[in-house]
Amino acid sequence: MRYLDKQSIEHIAVGAAFLGTGGGGDPYIGKLMALSAIEKYGPVRLYSVDEIEDEDFFIPSAMMGAPSVLVEKFPKGDEFVKVFQMLAKYLGREKITGTFPMEAGGVNSMIPIVVAAQLNLPLIDCDGMGRAFPELQMVTFNLDGISAAPLAISDEKGNIGIFETIDNKWTERLARTATVEMGASALVSLYPTTGAQIKNSGVHNIVTLSEQIGEIISSNNRDAKDKLEELLNLTSGYELFQGKITDVIRETKGGFNFGEMNLEGIEGNKEEQMEVYFQNENLLAKKNGQVVAMTPDLICLVDYETLLPVTTESLKYGKRVRVIGLPAHPKWRTEKGIETVGPRYFGYDYDYAPIEELVSKAVAKHV
Repeated sequence: MRYLDKQSIEHIAVGAAFLGTGGGGDPYIGKLMALSAIEKYGPVRLYSVDEIEDEDFFIPSAMMGAPSVLVEKFPKGDEFVKVFQMLAKYLGREKITGTFPMEAGGVNSMIPIVVAAQLNLPLIDCDGMGRAFPELQMVTFNLDGISAAPLAISDEKGNIGIFETIDNKWTERLARTATVEMGASALVSLYPTTGAQIKNSGVHNIVTLSEQIGEIISSNNRDAKDKLEELLNLTSGYELFQGKITDVIRETKGGFNFGEMNLEGIEGNKEEQMEVYFQNENLLAKKNGQVVAMTPDLICLVDYETLLPVTTESLKYGKRVRVIGLPAHPKWRTEKGIETVGPRYFGYDYDYAPIEELVSKAVAKHV
């Protein structure tokens, strides 16, 4: 067990936004909420998965909807705890052992910290994705047959509802409809989970990994090249492209941000092009027309000089970025994982190929 202080929050927000692959919400907004909670209620206890008991009971909380909406539609501040407590009450649980993030992302890594601080609960060092994905059934708990329901949902106006559903896909469909009616963003508590289920089905040590990534990126005493090398070593990643954004097509539809961006190569990629396609999160990257990374592997955009993560709602013409690819957690590379979050699920006519193979092919073709 260790405590998360303000410096930890700063680093986790940056690192989780990096792992969020463009989604998961604006890291600045999430960080402000978490810092405010830490200042008011004190540091949050972080427990490793090894420190919890099988019979312990946990409830995560998260934002659902289009990340771009959060830039203008700020949370009121108390809905995180209200939706958490509503689900606990519905379940008849007087004692909740703790909470944890559902995904890595700028906002969704921070919301559980706010809940943990306000309710004096521990945060568990795990999540359900190891990155961010746009739909509720796209978590490792779902791969093992764990139900997302009952789910509690709330907005900043005070509307609160509970869904009991027949499967996790229906949980996504019904909660998404409610989210759209609530203004395209809402707060949810879902996947009530035991300690045994976390040990078996969660992605472990994600909060610590986020903090380590954020510490590297936020370092002021090294240049971008040195930081990039350390970052790639830590994450087993690849630098896929160096470029300038020349076009962004983006729309908010059905509670998601959909779009694509075009990049024109700079520095080591002059005279080359890249396209990146996203649905909240970056899902597919093509370099000179050839796929070099695809979901469930991670496609992360960072500022060319600072390496700070670039989310899909902050994309703009002329911005210089680096495109970094990381291998997904092994749970996502299973048959069910690929069926749930692979390229064909999102409508891309490709069979999944690991980033290691795609990068090797691209290098061989270039040579």
